[in-house]
Amino acid sequence: MMTYKDYGYALVVVLFLGVGWEISAQIVNKPFILPSPSGIAMKVWELRSLLILEHLPPTLTVILISLFLSTIFGVGLAIMMYLYKTVEKALYPLMITSQTIPIIALAPIFVLWFGYSLWSKAAVAVLFTFFPITVNTFDGLRTSRKESRELLLTMGATQKDIFFKLDVPSALPQFFSGLKVAVPLSVIGAAIGEWLGAQAGLGYFSRRMMTQFDGAGIFAPIVILSLVGIVIFSIVVWMEKRILIWRKEI
Repeated sequence: MMTYKDYGYALVVVLFLGVGWEISAQIVNKPFILPSPSGIAMKVWELRSLLILEHLPPTLTVILISLFLSTIFGVGLAIMMYLYKTVEKALYPLMITSQTIPIIALAPIFVLWFGYSLWSKAAVAVLFTFFPITVNTFDGLRTSRKESRELLLTMGATQKDIFFKLDVPSALPQFFSGLKVAVPLSVIGAAIGEWLGAQAGLGYFSRRMMTQFDGAGIFAPIVILSLVGIVIFSIVVWMEKRILIWRKEI
């Protein structure tokens, strides 16, 4: 369990890196190449209305849709592979193989299929988030103890009872672990999708600033993206603690 002291250590590291970055930027004195943290902060404040009101909503929508779709289909596929060995043998190797394909290379294909719509970006983000949720949930379902299963069978439990009262609770910690991995990946996927083809969004805005050689402008939407990822991650952690109330911190 993280304590305030642990966060203090992290804060010290962040401040140390920030000071080093600020000094390096002042020495280089080329803000279009290496903008300073203070310059980035000023740019975020200058563009706050544009970034938050115009470009944040499309990106946030892509992130939430990709997480929702990945959770629904990822958990569903994990359950199918757990219940039916044929499905596992047929699909699990394909899932592993799919992760060897550079996802960024597939993004232009989605733009061709869906155009610059919301769904082209969501498809890219789903490719990033689908795998950790599916694999972690599948592994979690397989962690239920054999002794507990045999005990439930001797007490007259059905396979349905065993699944919902033993397998699902056993899989929940792993599911949340996969979801926490998927959150930052969804942010990355949304940004990449917008970089390759979009008319609005934080990734699109960052790419537009790059064409103008505005170093601080490139980093400004990245700061907002990072904050979004932290907020969503914190929400997932909060949900995990509320749902897994039986789980003791070690």
